[in-house]
Amino acid sequence: MTRISRRLAILAGALSLSLAVLGQPPSASAGTLVINAGTSDPAPKQAFEELIERFKAENPDIEVKFNVFDHEGFKTSVRNFLSSQAPDVITWFAGNRMKAFVDRGLLEDVSDVWDANGLKDAMPSSLSAMTIDGKQYGVPWSYYQWGVYYRKDIFDGLGLSAPKTWDEFMAVNAKLKEGGVTPIAIGTKYLWTAGGWFDYLNMRINGLPFHLELTDGKVPYTDDRVRAVFAKWREMIDAGHFLENHATYSWQEAQPFVFQGKAAMYLIGNFFVPFFPPEIADKMAFFQFPVINPDVPMFEDAPIDTVHIPARAQNKEDARKFLAFVARADNQTAMNKVLERLPPNKDAAVKDDRFLKAGFEMLSASEGLAQFYDRDTDPEMAKIGMQGFQEFMVKPDRLDRILTRLEKSRQRIFKQ
Repeated sequence: MTRISRRLAILAGALSLSLAVLGQPPSASAGTLVINAGTSDPAPKQAFEELIERFKAENPDIEVKFNVFDHEGFKTSVRNFLSSQAPDVITWFAGNRMKAFVDRGLLEDVSDVWDANGLKDAMPSSLSAMTIDGKQYGVPWSYYQWGVYYRKDIFDGLGLSAPKTWDEFMAVNAKLKEGGVTPIAIGTKYLWTAGGWFDYLNMRINGLPFHLELTDGKVPYTDDRVRAVFAKWREMIDAGHFLENHATYSWQEAQPFVFQGKAAMYLIGNFFVPFFPPEIADKMAFFQFPVINPDVPMFEDAPIDTVHIPARAQNKEDARKFLAFVARADNQTAMNKVLERLPPNKDAAVKDDRFLKAGFEMLSASEGLAQFYDRDTDPEMAKIGMQGFQEFMVKPDRLDRILTRLEKSRQRIFKQ
């Protein structure tokens, strides 16, 4: 051994001894976990703070840095978070909102978290919304149902029951109208409520895979299958089943028609429930959007809130532990009790609320979930699309020019 070799060997031995005495540097799993969340509203903030305290109690070797941002400001800042100085975990949304970042390579594939924790069995209805090209890119922690909220007392007075098929639905609408009650309340002043009708008609007629292909820009809006959706929609418009002058009302401004008994039904999300006046709360009920094509599975709109690992995160090992922790049934039970919403994990417990329980049963049995039109498609396409939906509801004879306009926008936006 040369003099230089002996000196290197001595230095190597000394270094090994020093490491043995001082201890190894902390590993990635025992580092700092940075979480950026757009959960500034009181209930989400509380739910996450309590979740993190439970996580720290089970993982005392992990230091957690929790950064809370204003909900709207976070939507703008998240792109910067993902592109530079990425945190280890972010809150976000499923559907196209997630896909936009996956397509840019900004979110980590976490299929291993799903596989290791049996999440495909625990959260089957959320799987499609979290999957792109067969891989999962996040974990859902909360969602809520859409469906038809209705005045059961009005139904009972006219001898009606909640419809399960399209024919039954149309018959109920006709009976309500004969009784002097507007069948369906809706306010389309701010457009998005019309998107709910398009979503459900398309999913019930053509199914969720087709719906997602359309919202992803892969199907022409002039396709005959899309025209079939508007044909079914027009049956209701021509029969006068919707609230008159709905384009002048916001969704909140349309509520009193139901509360005052002037309208019987409202297709809306579960966020509608807290608005019920005490005197009519017990008179309200809920049913699933009816079957149109019995060969098409029952898919639902259920906007999902999610957590993800940025592709440029530094501490992905602990981030994976956190995502697995978020997915657990006990943690989803606790979080959604605070939120008064639904846990995606089917083994979680639901707050003792009849609307939440009905939604939980419906969504847990669903074959797949959409996120809502404006979350499932490009933001610019969503705006143009929902303008078209509202215009169609007011002027259905303009359908051809509306679809032509939507198709031109699709080709430009998606460059197809």
